[in-house]
Amino acid sequence: MSLAIFDLDNTLLGGDSDHLWGEFLCEAGLVDAEGFAARNDSFYADYQAGQLDINAYLRFALGPLRDQPPETVEAWHREFMRRKIEPIILPAGRALVERHRAAGDTLLIITATNAFITRPIARAFGIDELLACEAQMLDGRYTGEPLGIPTYREGKVARLQEWVKEHNASMEGAWFYSDSHNDLPLLEQVDRPVAVDPDERLRAHAEAAGWPVISLR
Repeated sequence: MSLAIFDLDNTLLGGDSDHLWGEFLCEAGLVDAEGFAARNDSFYADYQAGQLDINAYLRFALGPLRDQPPETVEAWHREFMRRKIEPIILPAGRALVERHRAAGDTLLIITATNAFITRPIARAFGIDELLACEAQMLDGRYTGEPLGIPTYREGKVARLQEWVKEHNASMEGAWFYSDSHNDLPLLEQVDRPVAVDPDERLRAHAEAAGWPVISLR
């Protein structure tokens, strides 16, 4: 039995839940669509280029949740799951998760997307362990501020190391599946890195390093 770690966006999902959340907010009329969409696209381009200011992005993404009643944000997320996420859950992604479950591996999703967006998605895959960017809450409502170490680039390594220590787990034989060059810091830490439908930079690195390259599309 080993630790099986999965990135989420563009790995188990056929799209990016963070970016799609922004699209959902615009389409639902919950934000100023034109201005919000432009900033959403700009941040996504920065992510793809490996130049994202993660804390600035988190403040942007969490802003619409600020001071909203819990029942309101929960209703938003249910509709978001129905309209944007359920159609892009990859059957081959589910099958990959289930193979590791059947092997008795410990399943963990680690993602740079915030936990508000991703925890229900992790539940849809039947995965309880989630490491994601956390958001500050006060009196049961989001403040719009990030909390703790963001799970982005080297932050994924730091948060995973904390999790391993807290759970008395082992990294021996660990798998990590990801599509993004932003995850190279963590891919290089595991015994079994796997590039999944990788971007060009990750594909080149994986091929040079002799890592498996697979597709779940």
